[in-house]
Amino acid sequence: MTRKRRKVNWFMVVTLLILIALMIYVDRVIVPTIPPPFVPTPTATRSPESYVTEAEASFTDGKLLQAIDFYQQAVKANPSDDAVYVAMGRVQVFAGLYKDAQASAEAAILLNASNPRAHAVRAWALDFQGDYLGAEASIKRALELDPDSGFAHAIYTEILVDAFLAGTGPFENLAKAAEESKVALALEPNTIETHRARGYILEATANYEEAIAEYQAAIAINGNISDLHIALGRNYRAQQVYDLAVEEFTRANALNPSDPTPDLLMSRTYATIGEFAKAAQYGESAVKDAPTDASLRGNYGVMLYHTADWAEAIVQLGLTVNGGRTPEGDTVEAIPLTTDTRVVEYYFTYALALARLNRCGEALPIANTILGRVPADEIAVANANEVFTICEESLASAPTPTQAGPTATATSAP
Repeated sequence: MTRKRRKVNWFMVVTLLILIALMIYVDRVIVPTIPPPFVPTPTATRSPESYVTEAEASFTDGKLLQAIDFYQQAVKANPSDDAVYVAMGRVQVFAGLYKDAQASAEAAILLNASNPRAHAVRAWALDFQGDYLGAEASIKRALELDPDSGFAHAIYTEILVDAFLAGTGPFENLAKAAEESKVALALEPNTIETHRARGYILEATANYEEAIAEYQAAIAINGNISDLHIALGRNYRAQQVYDLAVEEFTRANALNPSDPTPDLLMSRTYATIGEFAKAAQYGESAVKDAPTDASLRGNYGVMLYHTADWAEAIVQLGLTVNGGRTPEGDTVEAIPLTTDTRVVEYYFTYALALARLNRCGEALPIANTILGRVPADEIAVANANEVFTICEESLASAPTPTQAGPTATATSAP
């Protein structure tokens, strides 16, 4: 009637307990660390500082667009850092992206309205866009926030000079600009902007030798900024040192091939020394860089006229004076006649080219317009009168019905 009791196998019990404990550990500790299948492994996020370092290195190498791209990556990594927006805006100014630079500076101001450098970069960008009142208001705010900013004093120098040259600022601007440039250099003697600003006011006051020294000092800090070589070349050209001017423009072009300015300045430099074939070649290169720029087409047309390629000169100058569409489909806006020396040159050269191809019906109205609108420009008046002379001679030499006989036809425009 009694059952025989079995002995407990303690070895099996202990083994099962250990297995259960291991299963619980794996489920709670190991499994959560294993990535789910078919899901990409996340990559490590780069720090904003690493992008900024890359941007600064690219700027030093003259790779401005690449530097801007790195700054944009830094902004994405940390959108709340106003200093990165300011640094990007500064490079955008050097790259000629003035609206973008303004946007970057304004983004920085939204994040930190007390950032003086942000206001200074905004002022610089507005200056290049011709908004001198807005630029002056911004730079004064920057100087209120930091009176000891050499950078801000340098930008103020350029704004004062540009406002004077544009005719919106008084002559006293030049004296004020000279003082601001000295303050800028005293505060920050080793920056591109302070030497550039000092060079700019010296150039504006025709102190070309001193301006050259300042631009060279800026280039010594960073020799890979196209704009600095353009400025140095302008001053060599003003001193009639044409070989060095062309050398600097060539360096600028190599650093920023898409910028038409070096090609334009080389074109005008070669024209100055009478090498119009080369002048036309560089004029054409400038047009290729910016095909919708009416002024560049005007310059190219002037150079073509001096090589006696009057037919093509008419095509280019016609786009400048009348506007229109190119065979490539680019739309060119006409430049109205003003007292600007360069614009007047486009008009009277266009009239001369038309007259030389016996298209006097088009040439004479332009010559009359020049006489009526810019009577104080002696060169323009002389060339307008030359148009009348050419057309009178053409009319006088045209065959009459008696001379030519019954089969003669009138000369038609090409």
